[in-house]
Amino acid sequence: MAKIFCIANQKGGVGKTTTTVNLAAGLALIGQRVLVVDLDPQGNATMGSGVDKRTLPLSVYDVLLESASIAEARARADKAGYDVLGANRELAGAEVELVELERRDKRLKAALGAVDADYDFVLIDCPPSLSMLTLNGLTSAHGVVVPMQCEYFALEGLSDLVNTIKQVHANLNKDLQIIGLLRVMYDPRITLQQQVSEQLKAHFADKVFDTVIPRNVRLAEAPSYGLPGVVFDPASKGAQAFVDFAREMVARIDTMR
Repeated sequence: MAKIFCIANQKGGVGKTTTTVNLAAGLALIGQRVLVVDLDPQGNATMGSGVDKRTLPLSVYDVLLESASIAEARARADKAGYDVLGANRELAGAEVELVELERRDKRLKAALGAVDADYDFVLIDCPPSLSMLTLNGLTSAHGVVVPMQCEYFALEGLSDLVNTIKQVHANLNKDLQIIGLLRVMYDPRITLQQQVSEQLKAHFADKVFDTVIPRNVRLAEAPSYGLPGVVFDPASKGAQAFVDFAREMVARIDTMR
C-alpha cells in the first residue's frame, strides 16, 4: 500500500517544490517506487522533474475532473526515476469547476486508490494556499511533511498550518497527521536560525526530522536544467542531505506501521 504525503506550508517560498522533487529522487535512488502529484497550477514540480508541462496530453486537471485516470495521465521522469502526475495552467480553472461538483474534495483520493499497488510513496506538492486543490491533497494523505526555514515568520505560518491540519483531521480525514518538520535552507552561521531550530525541537520534539537541508547553490540551480538536485549534482551537500532525508523518511514510516 502506498504511503501518501502532502508537502505543505501555507507560507510561500519555503522550498516545498524543491523538497518534493528531491525527496522523490532520493526515495527512487534507494529503491522506492514513487509518484509525484503536482497540485500547483504553476507546474514547477512537473518542470523540475524534467517533464514539459506545455506538452502534457493529460494532467492532474483531467484526473480531478474524472475525464482521465492517473494510469492514463502520469508521465515518467526518466532521469529522476519516478512518475509524475503533472500540472499546468489548466489547473487554475479546476478551482472554479470543482466547486459545483460532487465529492469535490475527495476526487484525488479516489483516483489514487486505483494506483495504490503501483507505488511505495506518493508525494503531493501543494500550492501555498488553503484552496480546493490543497484540500484534495490533505484529504488524500496519510500525513504532512512541512518544509520550513528557521526564521521568525516561519513559526507564525506554522501555527496556521497546524490549525488547518487539525480541522481537516476532524472533518475530512481521520488519518491525517504531521509526519515531521524539515528544516530547509539552513545556515548554521546565522544565530537566529540556530535559535529557531532549537525552539522547533523544544516545541515539536521528535516531530522535527534529524536531517537538515543546508542552503545550497546546486539545489537552486537544478530546476533550470529540469532536474532534481539529487540527480543534477549527486555529490553536492544539498543532494546528499536529501538522500539522507529519504532514508530517514523510510525508517520513520517503518516505525509507524
